[in-house]
Amino acid sequence: MTAVEHRRVPPIAEMAMASMALVIIGGIFMASYIPRRPPLALPTVLLVASSAVMVSALLMLRRLKDFAWSTFYRVAKWALVAYLVSAGLIEFAFVKDQTRGGPLVVVTLMLLIFAVNVPLIIGFTTARFEDRLHIG
Repeated sequence: MTAVEHRRVPPIAEMAMASMALVIIGGIFMASYIPRRPPLALPTVLLVASSAVMVSALLMLRRLKDFAWSTFYRVAKWALVAYLVSAGLIEFAFVKDQTRGGPLVVVTLMLLIFAVNVPLIIGFTTARFEDRLHIG
């Protein structure tokens, strides 16, 4: 086993997945009310909880030493571009369905969290196991 296999890292990917699950639940809840105006209490609580978990994961990531940062940035950068486009298309669907005001703000913030978490997971996982990817 290599040092990478034994290296303990904080649960960054797991926290990003939990953060993403919270906004997906909130997004599904809000989408279930379209075209009516959804109640915002539950989605807002889920949004705040998701934000706290995501920020915690980002802070843990920032503290990592001896990490393949160039690989992380190279992979996460392009995943971020793809997921920002995806989030933008979903945002367009909500705007097209006449979502306005508070609900649109909550959905927009949830989509932003979604668009950051997926590249975080992809980039972190790739960089974490970089040593295994080198052949020869």
